[in-house]
Amino acid sequence: MNTIAAIEARRAVKHYDADFEMPEQDAQELLRLAMLSPTAFNIQNWRFVRVRNPELRQEIRAVAWDQAQVTDASMLLVMCADLKSWAKEPQRYWRDAPADVAEVMVGATGGYYQDKDQVQRDEAMRSCGIAAQTLMLAAKAMGYDSCPMDGFDFEAVGKLIALPDDHVITMLVVIGKATKEAWARPGQLAAAEVVIDDKFAPGAKS
Repeated sequence: MNTIAAIEARRAVKHYDADFEMPEQDAQELLRLAMLSPTAFNIQNWRFVRVRNPELRQEIRAVAWDQAQVTDASMLLVMCADLKSWAKEPQRYWRDAPADVAEVMVGATGGYYQDKDQVQRDEAMRSCGIAAQTLMLAAKAMGYDSCPMDGFDFEAVGKLIALPDDHVITMLVVIGKATKEAWARPGQLAAAEVVIDDKFAPGAKS
């Protein structure tokens, strides 16, 4: 499936075949592709917690409104980000770049994130959002369905996965074989409402 077809076909699927086991080769390929997602300053701040333990999955389901896809989908990923990745040996993010480029970028990284907690958090959300979309489109191209999720107790899930203090959870993503199609798209806004040329009109209201 090409990229455009995957974008058009991807939907948030809630019902999965609990008996289907994704081949490990496919799981590793999905993660490999997700790790090609872009991040500012190449800090690669996403962390993919792949929950494989059935008992842990049940515990997460219990704090996720008992949503069946948490346990039934082949793959459950807790999308996390290391808020302090920018400060953890940043030279490794540029080890294959020319020395002069690496020196400039490593220095700029510190200047951009140092003492800016909101910027660090914003970047976590951007990075994981891009990675999640990469995962879901790759999954669709490989014949799987997926669903991004924020309907869960973030603090409770953090405790269940022993989330480090300098990390944040952004969402869950489940991937597997659908047993029921998603609804038809319920109401797409017109391009005229969401695409703005150059700038908003004076006095524009939401």
